[in-house]
Parts: sequence; C-alpha cells; structure tokens
Amino acid sequence: MSAIVSVNNLRKAYAGGFEALKSVNLDIEEGEILALLGPNGAGKTTLISTICGITVPTSGIITVGGFDTQTQFRAARNLIGLVPQEINLEPFETVMNSVSFSRGLFGKPRNDAYIEDVLKQLSLHDKKDSKIMTLSGGMKRRVLIAKALSHEPRVLFLDEPTAGVDVELRKDMWEVVAGLKASGVTIILTTHYIEEAEAIADRIGVINKGEILLVQDKADLMAQMGQKQLKIELTDSVDVIPDGLATYDLERAKDGLSLTYSYDTKGERTGITTLLNDLQKVGLHLKDIQTQQSSLEDIFVGLVKEEP
Repeated sequence: MSAIVSVNNLRKAYAGGFEALKSVNLDIEEGEILALLGPNGAGKTTLISTICGITVPTSGIITVGGFDTQTQFRAARNLIGLVPQEINLEPFETVMNSVSFSRGLFGKPRNDAYIEDVLKQLSLHDKKDSKIMTLSGGMKRRVLIAKALSHEPRVLFLDEPTAGVDVELRKDMWEVVAGLKASGVTIILTTHYIEEAEAIADRIGVINKGEILLVQDKADLMAQMGQKQLKIELTDSVDVIPDGLATYDLERAKDGLSLTYSYDTKGERTGITTLLNDLQKVGLHLKDIQTQQSSLEDIFVGLVKEEP
C-alpha cells in the first residue's frame, strides 16, 4: 500500500523553547487504521493538529494525497476529516442541517442523498430531524464523525473519539470505525484506551515527549515484543529463591507462594522443562502452573516508562 499521509522531519517548537514535536517521521498507508498511543502531553493532538493545518509547524514537510499542507493547503485539507476531542455543536440545530452545513464549508454542492447515507452508516438517520441538544453523548460523537465525513474525505482523524463514552457505546464506535475502513477511508485514531487500539488497529504507533518511539504492525509488535510468563504456584511459601534456580531470573511474589518465569515465545527453547526439573531438585513442590501473554498495555507501559 502507498502512503496517503507522509510526515518528514516535523518539528514544532514554541516561543519559550518547548518542543512539542521533535523530528517526527511518519507514513500512514492508504486504507489502514493507525492507532496512536501516548500519555498525556506526548504530542498526539499537536501532531494531528499540525497535519490538519490547525497548527503551523516550525519545520518539516507534510503531504496528504501528494499535496503539501503548507503550499497546497486547500487541496490537502479537502482530503481530511477531523473529529476533535471536544464536543462543540450548535445545540438548537438539527442533525441534518448541522452535517450539511459542514459540507458547505468545504465548498461542496448540496447533496442530501450523500448526507443521509452517512447518517445511516452511523445509525443517526432516525435522528436526522432531531435537535442536537436532545441527543446523548454517544450520539453527539457520531454527529461529529458525520460532520467530519460530510465533504467526502479520504483520511479521517479521530482524536480520543470514545472519551467519556461508556463501554457499550465504545464497542459500537469500534464497529463504526470498522465500517468506515471497509468503505475505503484511512483512519488515524488517538486513544487512551489500550484495548481500543488492540481491538481495531492495523498498526500501532507510540509517541512520547514529542518523539515517535515506534510504528509497527500490531500482530508483529505483539509477536516480537510480547513475552509469556509462567506463573508457578507453590504448596509452601519460600523466603528466598534457591541458588539452584538463580539462572532463571525468577520473580518471587511478596507472600512467597508463587514464582514467575518470563520467556521468549520465539526462542528455540523456552527452558520450561529444565526449570520444572530444577524446581523438583531444590525441593520445591508445585501446586499449579499457568501461562500469560504480555498485553499491548504491558508493551506500551514499558516503552513510555520513565527511567529512574
């Protein structure tokens, strides 16, 4: 797949010297869902705002669909739909009029049939004549997506789209995003919900302190960076790990009733068989064993964790 959004050596610095973005390089492939993860203040919203032309970069080049966002702003911006974090809608306007108005802002001719199709796709069609003020929070977020899609963009940015939305509505939103991808829209999603990225993204990007730490296929990321842990429950508590098990780098639980062994799932040998034999040799008796795969959250926390 070719990149529909390309960011090269992007830097954003403010008058006081603070660097919100530091030489960011990022290619977003057409038709994919890219989830951008990062803690508060990492630069997620600044990056989106700069790509969308809301924030002026200090240096660097951004292209969308081959158009430079600085020298060919209108052509680039016409390809972009943006759903901001904040819900800012005219409360007394109807859903249909609100979405149609957004289409007009981009100079697109009136097309009620297209707008109604968008509303149907977002399960809003039965609310088209309802005033915004009568809608639930989840429905208002859907209206924001409809407004962002009103001018038929090829790229959709969703900045924390499920913030403040309950679990059920969040899963509904995931289905909406999957449907948009199926229709050919490229989606860039920022989120604080790790499970959101794990559920719907094709690739995961991690940003921290204005720098992209990685951008990788989700499955590859889990396979390459994920580890498995073998938790060994003991019949009797141990105060210290016996010297005969020192080579395994085991972690002892505070109560001494379990030991945890981490191993690489892609290694030729896991070492589990010899570990179990050595446990018997040092006189430890097993009560139970269980394995657990590292989650994307574990990987994310490990990447952005502050050094002591």
